Amino acid sequence: MTGDKRSYVIGQTEIAARPLAPALYLVATPIGNLADITLRALETLASADIVACEDTRVSRVLLERYGIRRRTTAYHEHNAAEAGPKLIAALEAGQSVALISDAGTPLVSDPGYRLVGEALDHGIRVVPIPGPSAALAALTASGLPSDAFLFAGFLPVKTGQRLTKLESFRQVPATLIFFESPRRLAETLAAMAEALGGTRRAAIGRELTKAFEETRTGTLRALADHYAAADTPKGEIVICVGPAEAKADEPEDIDRLLLSLAAEMPASKAAAEAAKMTGGQKQALYRRLLELRDTAAEDSSG
Repeated sequence: MTGDKRSYVIGQTEIAARPLAPALYLVATPIGNLADITLRALETLASADIVACEDTRVSRVLLERYGIRRRTTAYHEHNAAEAGPKLIAALEAGQSVALISDAGTPLVSDPGYRLVGEALDHGIRVVPIPGPSAALAALTASGLPSDAFLFAGFLPVKTGQRLTKLESFRQVPATLIFFESPRRLAETLAAMAEALGGTRRAAIGRELTKAFEETRTGTLRALADHYAAADTPKGEIVICVGPAEAKADEPEDIDRLLLSLAAEMPASKAAAEAAKMTGGQKQALYRRLLELRDTAAEDSSG
């Protein structure tokens, strides 16, 4: 559907959209609850010359909800090779293009990064319009550490490839975030328990921002057992897995670290630095350093 009217509607109020400068706009859209759209996103969608959608039928629901009548075109993994150059041509001709996915932030588990790369190669401005993200919504509700996280997307379907991929994440010192199909959830959790350790804390985010939103927490083994016994869940699934626990340093490694630091700084400072690096207690490390020095002195005198 096309039209020259560039406005959006909130409640009963129609708001005129201001003109957009020519650029590729990456517009985050709701992951469930349509009220999660931002005002900036609405204005961008209402003003863009072209709205490129993962699925025009899905996006039409959002556009109609807010009275937006703009030209839409499909851009997804099956037509990116054909649709991408057409969008680049429109951008080079001075038009504005808003890229949206079916839900959430574009480029997360979709081919939008190719279009962005092509736009940058052509000297076209790329503008992010931030907003909803299923990965971040699940992370913040999981109760797991959020100071460092790694988004891993979808895992391979084949058992061997999936285990190999999970093994590569085993020692990552960050919370891991995955998307998964509800049909494979129990199987994937069992693989995670095997590859990452069954005692790892994890959280399952399901149907986030929707009417039947649920966050279930527990160890990987407990969650795997739960979903293996339960009916196949419905809706979109996000899995968050807590980071690997830091391995305790071997005493010999700590001794070498203490002696190395003590060769460059006073004993007290060396112990303080070692405490920061290992998580140990400064006083205990200081006493150990003095013991090592006494031992070294006795050996040299003997």
